[in-house]
Amino acid sequence: MNWEKIDQELTEIVQQRIQLSALEYSDENYDDLEEQLHDLEDDFNENYEEVLAPELEKIYTKLKSDTDVLLPTAYLANAYQEMLPDAKGSITYEVSGEQGVPIESDQLGKVDMRIVLIPNPVRFVLLVNGKQLKDLWKSR
Repeated sequence: MNWEKIDQELTEIVQQRIQLSALEYSDENYDDLEEQLHDLEDDFNENYEEVLAPELEKIYTKLKSDTDVLLPTAYLANAYQEMLPDAKGSITYEVSGEQGVPIESDQLGKVDMRIVLIPNPVRFVLLVNGKQLKDLWKSR
């Protein structure tokens, strides 16, 4: 599996989401950017659902959740924070708040628990009560 390619495509989607969130609905570029974003997300699901869905199934099993697994792009956050580049110049992303897909699990009781997909590297992260808790899965 070419994880670099998946990460590159996911990063492009995240950057488009960041760009779109900065625009007002009335902006003349909003509709075009939103359509481009939907096309990128459709392509991502088509190309990588077979790779990411089994990883999600393992995550749900480990968390003892009977919540349905969704398409990979459903786990994208609406808002990402870009962090300062590391020594190699790579930008990392973090997420907080009510982002991603809510799941139910008996492991942590009555908390707001969500799974979110983040690039660089491609990973599914667990958010608990709006805070990034841990990586549930990370690309190789």
